[in-house]
Amino acid sequence: MAQGLRTVLGLVQQHGQLCVYWTLNYGIEEPALRMHLLDQLRKTRPLVLDPADPTWNVGQGSWQLLAREATALEKQICHMSGAGTAVEPWDVMPALLHQTPARDLDRFISDFLQPNRQFLAQVNKAVDTICSFLRENCFRDSPIRVLKVVKGGSSAKGTALRGRSDADIVVFLSCFRHFTEQGIKRAEVISEIRTQLEACQRKQQFEVKFEICKWDNPRVLSFTLTSHTLLDQSVDFDVLPAFDALGHLVSGSRPESRIYADLIRSYSVPGEFSTCFTELQRDFIVSRPTKLKSLIRLVKHWYQEVQSKKMPKGRGSLPPQHGLELLTVYAWEQGGRDPQFSMAQGFRTVLELVTQYRQLCVYWTVNYSAEDKIVGEFLERQLQKPRPIILDPADPTGNLGLNARWDLLAQEAAACAKALCCMGIDGAPIQPWPVRAAM
Repeated sequence: MAQGLRTVLGLVQQHGQLCVYWTLNYGIEEPALRMHLLDQLRKTRPLVLDPADPTWNVGQGSWQLLAREATALEKQICHMSGAGTAVEPWDVMPALLHQTPARDLDRFISDFLQPNRQFLAQVNKAVDTICSFLRENCFRDSPIRVLKVVKGGSSAKGTALRGRSDADIVVFLSCFRHFTEQGIKRAEVISEIRTQLEACQRKQQFEVKFEICKWDNPRVLSFTLTSHTLLDQSVDFDVLPAFDALGHLVSGSRPESRIYADLIRSYSVPGEFSTCFTELQRDFIVSRPTKLKSLIRLVKHWYQEVQSKKMPKGRGSLPPQHGLELLTVYAWEQGGRDPQFSMAQGFRTVLELVTQYRQLCVYWTVNYSAEDKIVGEFLERQLQKPRPIILDPADPTGNLGLNARWDLLAQEAAACAKALCCMGIDGAPIQPWPVRAAM
């Protein structure tokens, strides 16, 4: 109940962005109703349509006094947990993607998806804390040396979503002298990192809460970091030990082909050693235009909305989010590489490619190419496998289209393509860029 009330008060405070309606009694299939809804959505917010009468905006009126009272009530004891901390609201936005007109998608991203500076500073402070711990504390009494620590994931690429306070840290260690050693010694290293984190906790430097891992040989140490002196909120971390395959690679240069030849000889599971190429994965996205990163945020937000639904039972899970990120880059590249493109067209194109998953064959040769015999023969074998194929541009063993429920994602993409977020001012569908599903 406390969470529910806290959520409603938060929405009241965001009244200037409210766009709420239902289509259980009226929908957008009928042209006149569709045009009426579009007209309503062009009006000044707040918009709260009566679910029985689309002509009645019950959000009209002055919200300022109500918002002030909501702000005051948030600070009262009815919103405090037993531990004395504020109750967290549900993750609810004042407007939904599929109910947002296509012309407003840029504003939707800036209002709801783009992290604010305070949030980014908070995550960066937490990352610096863990990086310092890994360099200075973790292997102080051990022959193991930390060669480098690299920030990965969406926060490093510039595609993080607002409120998603997670961070990936890859620590490259001297005890891994080859890809295979990473697999053999990883569990031992993760155990040592955990022991040292617990020692820091006993010294009250910070608090950590670990996720229980069900694997005998885990590839990642997941935990939540809390510090009452350093941080305003907790931050979720994944720390991944890795073999330093690339060494001190100059930014923008291509790795030596022998590195990929060794990788191909060593791997047994697709993408098993992808963490070794974190810097290349990060740089592949970092160099892209700001608006493309915004489109990636929008696609990720849609993907996470799909994830939150109760999916039909069946074998397999949805494709990995990283695959959708790469598919977005491919859509933009093949769609003309315009740095100031139409957001609705870009989004519509990604949805269209998802529905064509049975034909997808997407890859890049920025970091590896067919010039080397071993790499070339391996690439040829990869590209002969059943579609969909989306090869990681940093790791050719990682096919992100493999063994996933693309059929479920395609159903959701087809439905979203008919929503208001993919319709023009005249109510006509937005046309995707003329992009082929295979290169």
